[in-house]
Amino acid sequence: MFPAGPPSHSLLRLPLLQLLLLVVQAVGRGLGRASPAGGPLEDVVIERYHIPRACPREVQMGDFVRYHYNGTFEDGKKFDSSYDRNTLVAIVVGVGRLITGMDRGLMGMCVNERRRLIVPPHLGYGSIGLAGLIPPDATLYFDVVLLDVWNKEDTVQVSTLLRPPHCPRMVQDGDFVRYHYNGTLLDGTSFDTSYSKGGTYDTYVGSGWLIKGMDQGLLGMCPGERRKIIIPPFLAYGEKGYGTVIPPQASLVFHVLLIDVHNPKDAVQLETLELPPGCVRRAGAGDFMRYHYNGSLMDGTLFDSSYSRNHTYNTYIGQGYIIPGMDQGLQGACMGERRRITIPPHLAYGENGTDSIGFLQGSAPLRPFRSGEGQPSLGREGGYGKTEPAYPQDPAVLGASVSSPVKWASHADPQGDKIPGSAVLIFNVHVIDFHNPADVVEIRTLSRPSETCNETTKLGDFVRYHYNCSLLDGTQLFTSGETDAGSHEPSRPHFRGQRHDYGAPQEATLGANKVIEGLDTGLQGMCVGERRQLIVPPHLAHGESGARGVPGSAVLLFEVELVSREDGLPTGYLFVWHKDPPANLFEDMDLNKDGEVPPEEFSTFIKAQVSEGKGRLMPGQDPEKTIGDMFQNQDRNQDGKITVDELKLKSDEDEERVHEEL
Repeated sequence: MFPAGPPSHSLLRLPLLQLLLLVVQAVGRGLGRASPAGGPLEDVVIERYHIPRACPREVQMGDFVRYHYNGTFEDGKKFDSSYDRNTLVAIVVGVGRLITGMDRGLMGMCVNERRRLIVPPHLGYGSIGLAGLIPPDATLYFDVVLLDVWNKEDTVQVSTLLRPPHCPRMVQDGDFVRYHYNGTLLDGTSFDTSYSKGGTYDTYVGSGWLIKGMDQGLLGMCPGERRKIIIPPFLAYGEKGYGTVIPPQASLVFHVLLIDVHNPKDAVQLETLELPPGCVRRAGAGDFMRYHYNGSLMDGTLFDSSYSRNHTYNTYIGQGYIIPGMDQGLQGACMGERRRITIPPHLAYGENGTDSIGFLQGSAPLRPFRSGEGQPSLGREGGYGKTEPAYPQDPAVLGASVSSPVKWASHADPQGDKIPGSAVLIFNVHVIDFHNPADVVEIRTLSRPSETCNETTKLGDFVRYHYNCSLLDGTQLFTSGETDAGSHEPSRPHFRGQRHDYGAPQEATLGANKVIEGLDTGLQGMCVGERRQLIVPPHLAHGESGARGVPGSAVLLFEVELVSREDGLPTGYLFVWHKDPPANLFEDMDLNKDGEVPPEEFSTFIKAQVSEGKGRLMPGQDPEKTIGDMFQNQDRNQDGKITVDELKLKSDEDEERVHEEL
């Protein structure tokens, strides 16, 4: 391994590579000799005392190798060692740059293999030796460990270790990627890892920011894919290496996990997963939407979910209240639709990401604003006549941090509740419903009675009807045909504060502020026996607060069937005559002619008027209670009887009141 030639005191200090190169001269001068017996010359003896389990490649003629060695004589005396110089041998084999015995001994060797080579004199330094270092006719013993091998014809070697079943896109030149990696030398020595840095490595591909081999090795990768990339030195750090961690002429091995990929020119990507039939309306800018979502990074890591909070996310779309990508991705959706929205970082949280996407106690939802602008209101003027409060934020909200008594727990993200910088976001969205503050009740007639309908419902009418009430996603809320599960006396979501037997038709006086405004409107103009479908926006239902069993800002779907209708009474009246009242009302009411009317006589008289068709009581009320209320109104001094001075018609009372005010 060391060159022949005149003695020199500096030979021991020469680098091994220089010594080995000089050997070529000695071999060329025929310094080898025959065996002492004149027989055939001995060959190199190779003892493979450690063979790695995996040997993807063996040394061949013309390969470039890096190895460590100890050189000794037969008696064990060391004459040279690369370990002592802390420098590997880096050289091409099989082209005469090494002593013949070393050239032969390295052939077929695997990385991390250990060999003991016994080199006879004619394959070493021959009969001349190396003055002052190696005597003539010396047999040399080398303990060698191979650490690297490559060839100038090599290319980047890519092995796919894991490829996800769904690949939305593959890396191309010009893309921006986020990936994790472990970097080792070919012998397994680790030199760097992204995992210890607490974040991915983020960079452009094919733009000169990476070594050439990594630029090539990342091409075609899918998010979530794992690859092993082996890069020869001339496509890595070459003959200079990199600092103290990567030696010169070192092959590099990277185990890479691609987290996500995007291009600065990317737009929002939409994929319809489920589209309900009969979509007649699509969401547009200015609509208020309720939706559920699961939010994940491109590698599948879940970072947030509305389902985990058992609450939809409610917001206006197309007005800057959520990140631009979500604003775009929700427009055009149908009620009940499920879609996947892929948002590049420049339409999400950008290169900085966000530190908090969960529920943080004591914080308020903030929205970044441009320089020179005032901070926008946290609420929004809705169709309810007051400022609508900001809803619990999801990670599609600019500057998402919210008020909540519970801190949202992170899922798979080792950083906790955080979206990394330059992260592509994927939302699987289920649109529950949406509406616009300008919406009115949508009325669709399902069926009408075959007979002629001369009278339809109007304000003031007393009506009886059956109904089913549900959300637009099909969730059943209440029905007039059965009892609400979990409650013996449920309150109807559409009926203001009253309780009813669900086994009987619902009863209401139209325009009396007893039912929600949208249902009141939808019941007007109906014929008895008619069936209708009503879609009631929340500002005409239970508004942003909702009601028992009804979520806030929910659009309600009613199917109603009118059972009966009766003309109602004017406001403030409990009883009216169909014609003029009796001329001598008190005398007719005083049945025993004693000058006073007790409750019994009053009740008998009123019931007689009703039965004879001369008048009628307020519909929908208990007649006994109504008559009792009428008596109490006429018994001015509350002495249990009505006198001629106390008895007055409501029209007379109203006239007297007008005169008093005048």
